[in-house]
Amino acid sequence: MDIITKYFSGLSETQLRQFSALGDLYAEWNARINVISRKDIGNLYEHHVLHSLGIAKIIRFRPGTEVMDLGTGGGFPGIPLAILFPESRFHLVDSIGKKVRVATEVASVIGLENVTFSHARAEEIKTQYDFVVSRAVMPLPDLVKIVRKNIAPTDHNSLPNGLICLKGGELGNELAPFKQRFMEWNLSDYFEEEYFQTKKVVYVAV
Repeated sequence: MDIITKYFSGLSETQLRQFSALGDLYAEWNARINVISRKDIGNLYEHHVLHSLGIAKIIRFRPGTEVMDLGTGGGFPGIPLAILFPESRFHLVDSIGKKVRVATEVASVIGLENVTFSHARAEEIKTQYDFVVSRAVMPLPDLVKIVRKNIAPTDHNSLPNGLICLKGGELGNELAPFKQRFMEWNLSDYFEEEYFQTKKVVYVAV
């Protein structure tokens, strides 16, 4: 938990309580339903919660912003972002029902009221959002094709509406089709832990 307050100050008592609760909740659920690698559950706050919050280092969602988390798994990056931005709304989507169940239960226990959930494939979601966020569920060109229909036309934030992904490694081939329509940030510029040396946030205007 200390690693969250190290990089995000000024959290409310509610936010601190919600972030603090995640460790025990995910450990308990992961023992029943494997949503995080069993070897990695001890690194929950660094590898999953803080990684998710990397998106908050490049954009502060304004109140009323609508965000879809596609391929959320057990709730990442959607649940940490929903805690950090309580005045924005998040819709978490995954095609695997048991993972959606874990995310739903975690959100319910911590009293997270700005999230909704769908057990569905990406192609089935027709609603439009300001942003779609995701953690490396597929190559960017494939993801853009799927989510283009979900991006609302009217902008409300510092970045135009689009896709924001947490990715790792060399992305030249994935980004080549987008020419000037993308931006990327190295998370090592924001977080000093070794885990983030190869981690990036990528934005694509859709």
